[in-house]
Amino acid sequence: MQALITGASSGIGLQYATQLARDYHMDLILVSNQQEELNRVAVDLAQQFAVKTTAHYADLSLPDAAEELYRFCREQNLTVDVLVNNAGVFFFNEFVETAMPRIELMLNLHVLTLTKLCRLFAADMVARGKGYILNMSSMSAWMAMPGIQTYNASKAYIYNFSKSLWYELKPKGVHVLVMAPGAVDTALFGLSPSLRRLAVALTVSIPPEKLVKKALRKLFKGRKASTPGFLNWLATPLLKHTPDWMLFYAMKRLKQFMK
Repeated sequence: MQALITGASSGIGLQYATQLARDYHMDLILVSNQQEELNRVAVDLAQQFAVKTTAHYADLSLPDAAEELYRFCREQNLTVDVLVNNAGVFFFNEFVETAMPRIELMLNLHVLTLTKLCRLFAADMVARGKGYILNMSSMSAWMAMPGIQTYNASKAYIYNFSKSLWYELKPKGVHVLVMAPGAVDTALFGLSPSLRRLAVALTVSIPPEKLVKKALRKLFKGRKASTPGFLNWLATPLLKHTPDWMLFYAMKRLKQFMK
């Protein structure tokens, strides 16, 4: 079997690539916009786990990125049995102060490209009668949180889109899982190393290797959606009913992180 992982050169994507090669003995198609890191990861994983790795540099925020990636796989005779849509970006800023190109980048990456990749590769999976798709959402999908309005809206799209696909594709042999974790211990949020260690110690944040292990287990069991961590699962309904005064207070406290 062969897996395609977007955002595979670091963080959660690197964990998906590592565990799919190490624990599931899958060949890998690694996609990232970090070319040097991507090439290094491809060589390392091939040597460590005796799998075939294909590195493909791509900017997935471009409008035609999905079609280009699909065309590349067809030209290289690469069959995608497992599609992991992991690539993402995060920034914290007031909406009217956010440059239009940054908004377009996030929406293209989280919504347009992810949707197109599912459409293109799922059609092939349906034709073969089997396949797996894993899409990364976030607990922020349930939050009306100032400063991350575009991020949480795009993650809500991923969550609902993926669950709908689960119903459509399951009868055809294709399994779709959407993961909606809370904080994950990566560099995405720009926290200092000491704060990241503290967040993990307090179980506010989950290490990426632990998240990915849970996600892959659920994917291959055919689960529909998952929010790892009992406290996160418990807090999810409360996020939908956060009082306005608390959000206005959060706005004042979090302005220092806007960039």
